[in-house]
Amino acid sequence: MITLKRFVEAQSQQWESFIGHSNNGTLFHHRKFLNYHPKDRFEDHSLMAYKKDKLLSIFPAAVKIDNDERLLISHPGATIGSFVVPLNLSFADAMELVEVLVKYTSERSFDGLRITLPPSLYQSRISNYIDFAFFKQGFTYAKRDITSILFLEDKIEKNLQKFRSSHRRAVRKAQDSGVVVRRSEDYTTFYNILVQNLNIRHDVAPTHTLHELLDIKKRFPKDINLFAAYLDNEMLAGVVNFIINENVVLAFYISHREKYQEYRSVNLLFYSIFKWAISKGLKIYDFGTFTLDEEPNMGLGRFKENFGASGVFRDTIQLNLT
Repeated sequence: MITLKRFVEAQSQQWESFIGHSNNGTLFHHRKFLNYHPKDRFEDHSLMAYKKDKLLSIFPAAVKIDNDERLLISHPGATIGSFVVPLNLSFADAMELVEVLVKYTSERSFDGLRITLPPSLYQSRISNYIDFAFFKQGFTYAKRDITSILFLEDKIEKNLQKFRSSHRRAVRKAQDSGVVVRRSEDYTTFYNILVQNLNIRHDVAPTHTLHELLDIKKRFPKDINLFAAYLDNEMLAGVVNFIINENVVLAFYISHREKYQEYRSVNLLFYSIFKWAISKGLKIYDFGTFTLDEEPNMGLGRFKENFGASGVFRDTIQLNLT
């Protein structure tokens, strides 16, 4: 029999340890990541699932009031959520986990559940047991967005062959123009480029403040990095990468100076990042979504496709309990 208990801070070490041996745990599931948020920003309601007094699964979550409804949702402080499970999760345990979750939320007067699922490719051993269990309990799609995934080969030359010819030419043009790419700690300059770029293109601000981004970097110094393209020591473009598990690296922020677009620094930047990721033994580069609430940005989608990327779902599901 599986039982759910609400997480308390004293269990942080057990929580973190479980992620390290799981099938699908990511950087976003760690308490160390979730806790960069001020304590009063969210009402945390994360759960731990036990079977015969042994930890079977963890579930980062929070309470949200939406249109006067009290919902239990995938932790809003993270890009993805859902159950973190062991490599050998059985079908029977998956079915019971979701059944117990629905019973738990219903008994505590929640009006519904909303969960953002990690792409299947984030798993070490691909399994749709949990997904099946959710839909068997009556969950439906709230939205289905697309994230661009590039499979990394064992040599950068093989990935370069996946580039469209225009992107290969752009890499050479950037190199011939004197653009160089290197790891950087100058998050302030990059953040200023990001703010300007988002304001011009989308009239929005970054998800994180500069202080928050630096805090996350401090919490995960080996897993968060900034690659930047320079011309005569001026930063033209940058990408902040999150290594989210042993196989996957995610482009969390991408930005460039519009006036230097002719140098094609972004193309050389990604070529260099892929080369680095291959050297680290990473298998998948996730460019991030090019849809927002199911509305595609066609130009952004094509840009990522030109590196050899294809699209997989990043789904949000929901269940109404009233």
